Amino acid sequence: MGNSASSASLPALQTVSNCETAKFMGTWFVHGVKPTFLEKTNSNAVEVYSLAPEGKKHDIDIDFTYNSKEPITSPIKSAPQKGWVVGDDKKNSGNWKVQPFWPAKLDYLILECSDDYDYCVIGYPSRAYAWIMARKPVMDDDTFNTLKEKLENKHIYSLEGFRRVPQKWTKSEREKRGLVDVIPDDILSKEE
Repeated sequence: MGNSASSASLPALQTVSNCETAKFMGTWFVHGVKPTFLEKTNSNAVEVYSLAPEGKKHDIDIDFTYNSKEPITSPIKSAPQKGWVVGDDKKNSGNWKVQPFWPAKLDYLILECSDDYDYCVIGYPSRAYAWIMARKPVMDDDTFNTLKEKLENKHIYSLEGFRRVPQKWTKSEREKRGLVDVIPDDILSKEE
């Protein structure tokens, strides 16, 4: 997996210089992925980030939910995760660690983040994995393609295996997943 050149021959990925942890919290829809084993066929992938309660050993709670295959009709899966902000300034860092399961702690590198925290690109040091996410379940093709180009050209990723993650929502699916306040009516598909 990863780039065709060995990751040892590639420069280290550079994270954003400014990423306020509190502003990053909230709901993110996954629009594109160089997938882990959980994401090869998923759809309606949503990650919800929240600051962990005071006194916890980790900094961030991550609620990752998705349909295992096609939107709406395939089973909903969940993979709760923990996150740690790396560095001296826990309030502003693009370098995190995420624990999808114990005892693994994986690098979570915020490579791109819009000034308004409307979209972001997450990378992994070996370049085996990547994610394009946005605050809304729709992303225009120009923005999506620009972010893909940044992965390939700026961050030196091979896009082999990269896929667009389907985001198709109905009123009942939105309610079932607790996203009524996040997904507007005008993007909903008709119930089948």
